[in-house]
Amino acid sequence: MRQYILFTLALSCYFLGQSQKTIEKTLDRFNTGSVPYITIEQLKSDTISLLLDTRKREEFEVSHLQRAQWVGFKEFDIEKIRREIPDSSTPVIVYCSIGVRSEQIGEKLQKAGYSNIKNLYGGIFEWKNQGNTVVDSTKQPTERVHAFSKHWGKLLTKGDKIYSLKKEQLEIQH
Repeated sequence: MRQYILFTLALSCYFLGQSQKTIEKTLDRFNTGSVPYITIEQLKSDTISLLLDTRKREEFEVSHLQRAQWVGFKEFDIEKIRREIPDSSTPVIVYCSIGVRSEQIGEKLQKAGYSNIKNLYGGIFEWKNQGNTVVDSTKQPTERVHAFSKHWGKLLTKGDKIYSLKKEQLEIQH
C-alpha cells in the first residue's frame, strides 16, 4: 500500500511538473478557449486590431508589443474601456505573458458586449520566443521581458528575463 501511495505521489508530481514545460500544455491546463486565439503569424499581418496588454504595469514598463495599450489585470476597468472603445465590434487582441490572464480579460470584454475579441496565443513570451521585437516604456526595442516569476519564466526562451524592476536595479537572468 505504501509503495502504491508513493508511486501515485511521484506520478502526480511528474505530470504537474510537465504541465509547465510548454506554453501549449500550460494553456491547455489553465484556459478554456472561451476567447478565440490569434497566432503570432496572424497578428503580424493584422494592422487594424487594438492591442490590450493585460499584465501588471511593471511588466508593461519593461516591455510590450509595439502598438499595445496597457489595461492591466487587477486594475482592468470596463467603464474606461467603454469610453475608449465605444464601438463594441472593434477588433481587439488581448495578451499577457502567455495567454491566461488575457483570456480572463477577454471574457470580461465579451460579457460587456464586445464581439470581436481574440487572445494572443502564447502572449508576449511566444512573441519574443519567435524572435519578434518588443519595446520598452520609451518605445525603444529591447531584449528585456518581464518573466512574472521564475516558475513562469521557464516558458520564456529568448530575451533577457526580468523578475523585478526597482528604481536603480534590474534583476536579469539570461
